[in-house]
Amino acid sequence: MGHIRFASDVGAPVGAAFAYAEDFRHGPQWMPGVTYVAPLGAPAQGLGAAFAVKVRLFGVVPLRSTVEITEYRRNAVIGYTLRGRVYGTVTLRFDPLGYERSVLTCEADYPPPRGMFARLCHGLADAAAKSALRATESRLRREIEAFHGTDLVGRIA
Repeated sequence: MGHIRFASDVGAPVGAAFAYAEDFRHGPQWMPGVTYVAPLGAPAQGLGAAFAVKVRLFGVVPLRSTVEITEYRRNAVIGYTLRGRVYGTVTLRFDPLGYERSVLTCEADYPPPRGMFARLCHGLADAAAKSALRATESRLRREIEAFHGTDLVGRIA
């Protein structure tokens, strides 16, 4: 099982950071490769919410997947389970850091590759997963700060 974790300081309080991240309409702006997100019924937020997602893997391979929120604590954590050709879990954690600041932790867990060819490409798959999670964390931090109207040191943007 692969596990990746990145954390960064965000120039916004936990409430603002969480509010931005939990709104599915913002997903394509901070999730690399995601071109479309739509709820699959009610609820559209919180535990049990499910979404249809269109992804362009490596920018060229179109894939459809479903994502379900399987862990949810308001202003603390959102855990997504991905199902389909791309599968695993992605967890976003939000912790207070001080006045108008918070820590965003992004974690991903994914199963080991299956099949002979997949095992041969294991290193490439790990590198791609790390790059995608780093891009997710970086984009989400920037988008949260833009949403809140500040940068990391709390200046009005």
